[in-house]
Amino acid sequence: MKNRGGYVPFHHQHILAQTIKGVLASGGDSIFATSTDFNFSGLKGQTKISRKGLHFYSAKATLVFSSGDKAFLDYFGSVLFKHKELIVGNLFLIPESIEKEDPVLVTDSQKFLCISPIVLLPGAFNDEKSKRFISPEEDEFSDLLYESTLQRMAASKRFTEEQLTSFYKFQVVPDKGYLERIESGHKKFARIYPLFDLDIKYEVRGYTFPFTLYAPDAVQRFIYESGLGYFSHKGFGMLDISHSTPVSHKAQEEVVYA
Repeated sequence: MKNRGGYVPFHHQHILAQTIKGVLASGGDSIFATSTDFNFSGLKGQTKISRKGLHFYSAKATLVFSSGDKAFLDYFGSVLFKHKELIVGNLFLIPESIEKEDPVLVTDSQKFLCISPIVLLPGAFNDEKSKRFISPEEDEFSDLLYESTLQRMAASKRFTEEQLTSFYKFQVVPDKGYLERIESGHKKFARIYPLFDLDIKYEVRGYTFPFTLYAPDAVQRFIYESGLGYFSHKGFGMLDISHSTPVSHKAQEEVVYA
């Protein structure tokens, strides 16, 4: 962090998405530059809130970046550190190091936490449908996520038709206690968020709440690595496993500038 006190908007995924797209394109690899098989979080650090957004006062900011494609991750890391400085909103950041997360064991019954909002419906220009509220307790909620997950798994080309056909078990069960506490406290777990795609601004509804997912291990792994729902490459749908092991600092890698 070069300018402590700098800020980004409260929801700054669209700014990060533009930055990441620029980083990927700067490497010159047309295949990786256009990939959408990845996911990322918002910036993490010591922050304070103002009318402008989130002001960062920590010495460092962290971005969680994930993909099931190791070659793509290697490409992103190598290209990222060719940039001596990145401007994200009002923040001036210097890429410093990468920390690899320890491997996480997933099962066919997995408890997840939302790091960023889950988007159920694709955005459409001048269309309110993408902002429709759907209760997480309705079957439609799971059905929509199942459809988008299978589409993305097929697009990744890491699964055969036979494997995709076998992935029919899929059910999202929200934490009812959490939803009841949110409702009783007059808070929200579903909000409208902006995003940009091909320079067009969309508004979509995103959901953040803990839940248990019942699905095959391979589906659980894909979701953990690549996100859940639409626009994972725009920073939506990033999940963490409840009670998972934190990042291992032993695996930290210092990167030398190119």
